[in-house]
Amino acid sequence: MAAIDGRILYHYTDFTALDGILSNSELRLNNILNMNDASEMVLFMNGLGKAVADRFWKTGDISRAKWTEKIFSEEKEKEFVYSAYAACFSCYRDDAAQWERYANKGRGVCIAFRENLLKKMAIEPLSLETVYYQDNVGEHELVETLFHLIENNIKPLGMTPEIRETLNHAWAASAAFKHPSFASEKEVRLVVSPFEQGYFNVQPRYHISKERIKKYYPVNLQKLCQLAATKLEDVVAELIIGPESTQSVPILQDYLKDLGYRKMAERVTHSACPLRQRI
Repeated sequence: MAAIDGRILYHYTDFTALDGILSNSELRLNNILNMNDASEMVLFMNGLGKAVADRFWKTGDISRAKWTEKIFSEEKEKEFVYSAYAACFSCYRDDAAQWERYANKGRGVCIAFRENLLKKMAIEPLSLETVYYQDNVGEHELVETLFHLIENNIKPLGMTPEIRETLNHAWAASAAFKHPSFASEKEVRLVVSPFEQGYFNVQPRYHISKERIKKYYPVNLQKLCQLAATKLEDVVAELIIGPESTQSVPILQDYLKDLGYRKMAERVTHSACPLRQRI
């Protein structure tokens, strides 16, 4: 296989999702609250609120410190309303942990996307965000912004349009934040925050399984490819069959050719990861 230019982002998934992406040109953006770090959005908001309130406590401004704690306590009750939706990628190729967690315990597939083309496709309200991992949210720029907005707020303290807008930005920013224990994933996300973008005109859908109902937003990859003047076949740099998969390479190649992805069929490889399932 020829060398791949530019950074590649790897989407570990199963073959059902692969079929949806290639047959329907559709990528699902799932609710971040349903992902593996269930606390990530609230963790960010908790840290942000504490950092702003602490600054007021240190200056002796008790009324503003208590008001800050109050509004952030109320914000946490709105977690689902403000939840973002995302498709997740890793910077790591053929990674054992990714196969285990996200690709049907190694029996799935990894789709390698060219980052430069994904960036062109991520037009508003979509954005391609690098996830950051840190214990102390106090370093985030929103701390300074919120502190000054609340500091300059006239008494009696109340919500202003500027503070509300900044809190909305905080919820959106929380979509790119995870606990440091997940730093090994080196994650990048294709994100949308439907609550913040009034012009996000994609209707949500629901996946019904035997166990539960999940809400997601479908992204039309064909349309985004057209806007970015590229083709899906060019966006996908490689397909890697999982280390525990029984998938036949020739059959997968025939499947791709029948879908019209003849060049992609030449980019099929098999994982070299020595992953073995525990018995």
